[in-house]
Amino acid sequence: MGYSSDTERYFCEQRALCEANDQIRPELFKELGVKAGLRDENGNGVLTGLTNISEVKAFAMVDGEKKPCDGQLLYRGYDVIDLIKGSTGQKFAFEESAYLLLFGQLPTESALKDFCDVLAACRTMPTNFTRDVIMKAPSKDIMNSMTRSVLTLASYDKMADNLDVENVLRQCVQLISIFPMLAVYGYHAYNHYENDASMYIHRPDPELSIAENFLQLLRPDMQYTDLEARVLDVALLLHAEHGGGNNSSFTTRVVTSSGSDTYSSIAAALCSLKGKRHGGANIMVMEMMKDIKAHVSDYGDEEEVSHYLRKLLHKEAFDRKGLIYGMGHAVYSLSDPREVIFKGFVEKLAAAKGREQDMNLYNNIEKAAPKLIAEERKIYKGVSPNVDFYSGFVYDMLGIPVELFTPLFAIARIAGWSAHRIEELISANKIIRPAYKSLVKKQEYVGREERM
Repeated sequence: MGYSSDTERYFCEQRALCEANDQIRPELFKELGVKAGLRDENGNGVLTGLTNISEVKAFAMVDGEKKPCDGQLLYRGYDVIDLIKGSTGQKFAFEESAYLLLFGQLPTESALKDFCDVLAACRTMPTNFTRDVIMKAPSKDIMNSMTRSVLTLASYDKMADNLDVENVLRQCVQLISIFPMLAVYGYHAYNHYENDASMYIHRPDPELSIAENFLQLLRPDMQYTDLEARVLDVALLLHAEHGGGNNSSFTTRVVTSSGSDTYSSIAAALCSLKGKRHGGANIMVMEMMKDIKAHVSDYGDEEEVSHYLRKLLHKEAFDRKGLIYGMGHAVYSLSDPREVIFKGFVEKLAAAKGREQDMNLYNNIEKAAPKLIAEERKIYKGVSPNVDFYSGFVYDMLGIPVELFTPLFAIARIAGWSAHRIEELISANKIIRPAYKSLVKKQEYVGREERM
């Protein structure tokens, strides 16, 4: 949309009013006992609900004292590391975790087959939807494209507003099935119309897993290796859910609690996930890594790497925010279990792709960054690499364009969103309505003609 220079000037001038009247001093939060971002100064979250779906563990009670421990991520009580190890040599690891999150128990072989068959049957969209919706007004922001598609799908569902669990489950499974298509087709439309590249729309294969289908839908030749599919399958499993307290899952529950439909709830979650503070984190890691590679000549020189990382912390390099992206987590302290298990797959893929030198750089950053952050910052818990530190590197090795990094996160996380929506519908009976401490002071009304 284009505006005249006068209109642009108006918004620029009015910005000062917003900044003057909407600014809240940070110290007021502590003075008034308000938890900014629903977290206290030590990073502990304010309890806002109960869940049976998943748990994030970062601390343990030792002799009655709370102490940091290696992180754990449990889906319905099962450690994600065990879920990955248990699926070795088999595909559909992500689908198995989606079944577990949705239904609360691990599937038998026959139950998993039935679930995958249903997913395959649901992997279809309304007639001409790709042409009439996805290919219209293509956008570089694929998350926006997906959100628009999800909201439009409600127009094709005669039971869109029906909140019966059976119906909501149908809607969720259908969305889990077609999210890869919404993402990849959205990218191809953008790449064709905006980048003048060739357009190709492949059909999904009902015999393939979601990870396999994503790769064959994306690639012109539809080819991929078993290792590539396995690594992506694991990545999807690790991103499928994260404790319920993350921003997008909480958004799902907030919108669900109002009595809204599935499409609106999932669209709201997509809007939440696309933010740089949430699902866009791995993109920031990749941009930072490009900057590091441009300024570090020897990836194996730990001293040179550490020197540049210190410049990042001192706001002297990259985006001058003083951050080393991919380090630290809102909950985990000593380690992020997703990063711990994922790293082994990253190393295998790096060896297969001839990217050992890049892997060496990542290893050196992983060693040096936590020590430097501990020296430079006042921290209340340990600092360790999180899963975003490696996920962007993996997607790059798989030839996945950066525009699809966050959509790929959504393809995984919709399993968790769906589980939280269903749990909220079944177990909760109140709209989520947090309280805000008002700083408003009574003002005397001044007539329009008397205002200065």
